[in-house]
Amino acid sequence: MIYIHIPFCKQKCSYCNFHFSTSLNFKDDMLSAMKKEIFLRKDELQNKNLNSLYFGGGTPSILSSDEIKALIDEVLKYYSFNSDIEITLEANPDDLDKNFLKGISDSPINRLSIGTQSFFEEDLKLMNRAHSASEAESSIKRAQDFGLENISIDLIYGSPTSNMEIWKENLNKTIALEVLHISSYALTVEPKTALENWIANGKVKSPKEAEQNREFFYMKDFLKDHGFDHYEISNFGKPDFHSKHNSAYWKSCEYLGIGPSAHSYNGNEVRSWNVANNKKYTDEINSGILPKETEILSQKDQFNEMIMIGLRTTWGVDLSVLNEKFNDEILEHFQNESKLKLEEGILLIENNHLKIPEKHWFMADGIASDLFII
Repeated sequence: MIYIHIPFCKQKCSYCNFHFSTSLNFKDDMLSAMKKEIFLRKDELQNKNLNSLYFGGGTPSILSSDEIKALIDEVLKYYSFNSDIEITLEANPDDLDKNFLKGISDSPINRLSIGTQSFFEEDLKLMNRAHSASEAESSIKRAQDFGLENISIDLIYGSPTSNMEIWKENLNKTIALEVLHISSYALTVEPKTALENWIANGKVKSPKEAEQNREFFYMKDFLKDHGFDHYEISNFGKPDFHSKHNSAYWKSCEYLGIGPSAHSYNGNEVRSWNVANNKKYTDEINSGILPKETEILSQKDQFNEMIMIGLRTTWGVDLSVLNEKFNDEILEHFQNESKLKLEEGILLIENNHLKIPEKHWFMADGIASDLFII
């Protein structure tokens, strides 16, 4: 599978610390460099028959539909697409006007991931989103009118501007709009963001973990009652509409990342990432240099990653794979650290897979970290 990072946004959300630029002055240079990187790295993936192509960012919908199609055409020069390939475009509601949607509907893109975040104005203002509450709703309806029914939306809970009643209404509206997939995250305060600064200066209240916990468990039960599978801590999908791309990440499949700051993984022990600097990225690509760093994951790193990712999912950690992959020292550590948690019911083994019971999912990161090899 291939991930293409589009490093441009109209404006910076208050909670975001991803790599992007709000200047489009060098957009053409960037797109040209991305096409060249696709060529330079055309032999890295063992599987040339793709089941997922994902445009993330940044804001991929800031590009024109023709620019997106040109990147797809470039990929098709070196790869083929499975008949059931999932081609996802991340998009902001304010970009999804009729002209853009018409262009996208005529392209191979068959899935939209819309950064809705909330259907309430106060939430969107706190997050410094570029769209309004009315656009959050109307953009979904417009996309569906153009035949783009495989839609995922992002929702953020636990905002200081929200409460349980607002959160319930966000979820009710999502169901009414017949969205097929939801990625939902607690509002977190990332370093070097506007939100961190506002909280430090007393302009905004800090999110309350207890409230986020309540909203998470309400969402979990509500969405399951409405036919969604809760297949990863933050992801819910109707049957047959789980994200193929993200599921492949969680199952440690190989992937190729194109664009500044994009990561790649060979499915075993080699991970690489591109420089998070737009100018350096384009300059080096144009010189025929891949602007990336590479690391060989140690057994310890591979173990920690397998535990971290697997315990966030409904399928858990495959113990047969774990026992085959790691040496006796690591396996002894794992058995010692997991024993008490299994006895306490914080972990369980089901069909030879280690899992966290769903009632403890909100604490999954902490539970996983207790098993890490430091």
